[in-house]
Amino acid sequence: MVSVMEGDSVTLNTDVTEINENGHILWKFGAGNSLVAKIKRNKQNSTFDLPDERFRDRLKLNKQTGSLTITNITTQHAGHYKLEISGAKLLSKTFNIFVYGVFGDTDVMKSVSVLEGDSVTLNTDVKMQRDDQMLWMFGPQERRIAEIHRQNIYIDATNTIFEKRLQMDNETGSLTIRNIRTEHTGLYKLLILSNRGNSYKRSSVTVYAALPFPVITRDSSKCSSSSGSSSSSGSSGQNCSLLCSAVNVSHVTLSWYKGNSLLSSISVSDLSISLSLPLEVEYQDKNSYSCVLNNPISNQTQHNINITQLCQPCLALDSNSPSYQDSPLIALISAAAGSLLIVVVIGIFCIYRKCRRPDQEGKCYWF
Repeated sequence: MVSVMEGDSVTLNTDVTEINENGHILWKFGAGNSLVAKIKRNKQNSTFDLPDERFRDRLKLNKQTGSLTITNITTQHAGHYKLEISGAKLLSKTFNIFVYGVFGDTDVMKSVSVLEGDSVTLNTDVKMQRDDQMLWMFGPQERRIAEIHRQNIYIDATNTIFEKRLQMDNETGSLTIRNIRTEHTGLYKLLILSNRGNSYKRSSVTVYAALPFPVITRDSSKCSSSSGSSSSSGSSGQNCSLLCSAVNVSHVTLSWYKGNSLLSSISVSDLSISLSLPLEVEYQDKNSYSCVLNNPISNQTQHNINITQLCQPCLALDSNSPSYQDSPLIALISAAAGSLLIVVVIGIFCIYRKCRRPDQEGKCYWF
């Protein structure tokens, strides 16, 4: 976006040092891409006016670079300019000029929050006249995505994140984004060009991903420590540590509630991380607890948490661990190995005794 005061001059640079020998430069204006200037190396440059003569005696071309200067600019010159540079390959560049006219400009920022997958409409709050022109731009580069001029609509979204998602109202110029995604979060600027004066409006759109349900589990890593500490104080198995977790979330808050009272919370704005929030309760606690995951426009809640079911005594919890389940098998293997060792020892002892009384030929006998 190039902003300039009415009556000033503005230069649109090609960013080339010299025009190629066989190349040429074209400058086009407006939604209809009307040719307003062209230049070819070693040949005379040309400028063109529109039927309403708005560019008369106002355009200048740099013979070496092809840059275009508009002098004594008025609100009629605001809009979309396209540069085409031909040579070994065709290059193009676009400029959007906003002219501060005598009527001034209106910069009204609107904040819009929407859930991923929904549709959102950015309203212009005006009714278009026949010769009005409206231009929608997106992002820090202010890339044109939609335009309407004399009730002709141009959607410039092919091969972009907006492809097959944009719709423009031909009476108001309002822009609708269908099946919106988080990548569509950002700043949208509307430029309104009218013979009544120019203005622009801005809309900040934030798209939130759908929230998962938080998951509540027993924090078994604290079972042995809590059991040991409680048994030393004479109150074995009094406390239980729970964890409320959510994975792959951003711009959310995770909270524990006791009834309607907030106990604790944690917030994050980073992209796609995991959150966990602990809570200490008593085994026989009869209060109502809930865990809530929320963002500014939606929430997911786990209600009716069964403390008795989640907070089993540590001994019962340990009985389900792999080491506890494998102990009978280990005992059985140990007993079998011990029995085999006893049989071997007895056999060796018997052989030894037989061999102490050999027969006349010096042979030992088993029986």
